[in-house]
Amino acid sequence: MPASTTGSTLLQPLSVAVRLPIDQVNFVVCQLFALLAAIWFRTYLHSSKTSSFIRHVVVTLLGLYLAFFCFGWYALHFVIQSGISYFIMIIIGVENMHKYCFVFALGYLTVCQITRVYIFDYGQYSADFSGPMMIITQKITSLAFEIHDGMFRKEEELTPSQRCLAVRRMPSLLEYLSYNCNFMGILAGPLCSYKDYITFIEGRSYQLQQSEANGKEDIKYEQTDPSPNIAVIQKLFVCGLSLLIHLTVTKTLPVEYNIDDNFRATASWPIQILYLYVSLMAARPKYYFAWTLADAINNAAGFGFRGYDKNGAACWDLISNLRIQQIEFATSFKMFLDNWNIQTALWLKRVCYERVTFSPTIQTFILSAIWHGVYPGYYLSFLTGVLVTLAARAVRNNIRHYFIDFSLVKLFYDIITWMATQLAISYTVVPFVLLSVKPSFTFYSSWYFCLHVVCILVLLLFPMKRTQKGRKEQESVQPSCSKKLKQEENAFQQNSYSTTTNSFNQKQEVTRRYPSQKQ
Repeated sequence: MPASTTGSTLLQPLSVAVRLPIDQVNFVVCQLFALLAAIWFRTYLHSSKTSSFIRHVVVTLLGLYLAFFCFGWYALHFVIQSGISYFIMIIIGVENMHKYCFVFALGYLTVCQITRVYIFDYGQYSADFSGPMMIITQKITSLAFEIHDGMFRKEEELTPSQRCLAVRRMPSLLEYLSYNCNFMGILAGPLCSYKDYITFIEGRSYQLQQSEANGKEDIKYEQTDPSPNIAVIQKLFVCGLSLLIHLTVTKTLPVEYNIDDNFRATASWPIQILYLYVSLMAARPKYYFAWTLADAINNAAGFGFRGYDKNGAACWDLISNLRIQQIEFATSFKMFLDNWNIQTALWLKRVCYERVTFSPTIQTFILSAIWHGVYPGYYLSFLTGVLVTLAARAVRNNIRHYFIDFSLVKLFYDIITWMATQLAISYTVVPFVLLSVKPSFTFYSSWYFCLHVVCILVLLLFPMKRTQKGRKEQESVQPSCSKKLKQEENAFQQNSYSTTTNSFNQKQEVTRRYPSQKQ
């Protein structure tokens, strides 16, 4: 059965009117409903007015209803995956449950992706039930590791971030389902830590620390309950603009045109380069729309507040998934990754990069490819991403310091690196969009695999400055847990395939701060 008919057909007339697939219409309408439900939830079921049990029940039932509306009986996969994972945690015990939950959740997701792609609708871009399962898989695995860290491992064995995120008691089945299937995040996420989620549901206050400008003095005060209205309105404005661009510009600049025979035969190299960049840039607004709307929904419910900045302004980006300005003006491959799909990057870091004992960058990219799905294009993009990441790191370590002492020289360097970064990103993700092997190789061959060749030459010519700074700093920092260690993840930035930096800067002002570290 095609994905477009798995959910409710109640909105079919609207689908016809706006000329969009019914599943996309269902998704947008359900997210708008979730936004209204979030406002109602914060107003009438605030933690000060009702029990956490009622809040858990309501968010879970609403989440399952939205899932059923969008995906029909396929929504049972969400409950089955969560239920079996919970059963595994109970019977296996805290010593090894993180391994079993990881293998089961990722395996179950992969089986569902295989059946959807190769049996039902290969190449279908429309929303499908495996999308929410990707988020649930993140939650299942990250919580399993957090429980393992909190209930089995010794305190001194944990990194600062693991110590802060560690869960010290087994959640109830209701809490577990609420975390995985709540209406704020079931359709588009984003991932959040279990401790942050439970703190939100239970309405527990916590102390924030805010450093003075001189960095020497911390001021403690109780967190108030600020209004998210301004943040929500701002994010909805971004959603509207992103949706408008997607419905207009994106359709006029298809990525597939990069492999059009006539275009490749007649267009000059500068035109091909320009179109590659513009077409891939135009493909991003749909992600901006979905992730920003999901963030706004959580904020409207009162979730996502991470504290106040040094000016006393409320920050509602605790679980934000992207930073558009830093993405579009990224001057390094790492900077782009740091600001794109931030919560997934943190998940990859926490369950893979900081836990594996060899080739963490390669293993992290492979896990990311497996999690995204089974299209060959994903693997081509992520394997290319490994090369680009390693090469970019080598260039940065060996060259950048020559250009940062003089402002004009640095400006010139930033412009060149911005152009190189945007071209590298566009080149890398083309297979991610094209999905299949043949069109992907058609594109790369038309470019003579130029970026692959350049990256290999860079890795052969430039010495890799293997630094242990990130790891050493991570071990030496003073654990001073925060509601969410934003700075600890800054530490990961220098060594890693990256993607945690910006996400960690978010929590910089949150309760109990870490000294600044570089990944």
